[in-house]
Amino acid sequence: MESAELASAAADLSHPTEGLKAVASLRLLVETLEFRQVEGALRAGLSWTEVAELLGVTRQAVHKKYSKRIDPTINVPRRERR
Repeated sequence: MESAELASAAADLSHPTEGLKAVASLRLLVETLEFRQVEGALRAGLSWTEVAELLGVTRQAVHKKYSKRIDPTINVPRRERR
């Protein structure tokens, strides 16, 4: 099923079983896309703070969620400690 079809099925309240399956599939798709975008952003030189701001979460949240999953060869900019 394509993304548009999944979104349509997820919004259709007349078939809850199919709707919930579509929601679960969309969740997996979004998680996969988010991970790929986070990794791409870090490769492009964005910091954890910048990524977090773009996602609307805290730096700690995005770091906790992805820091152990990203490619270890990515040179992530570090913020200076004061």
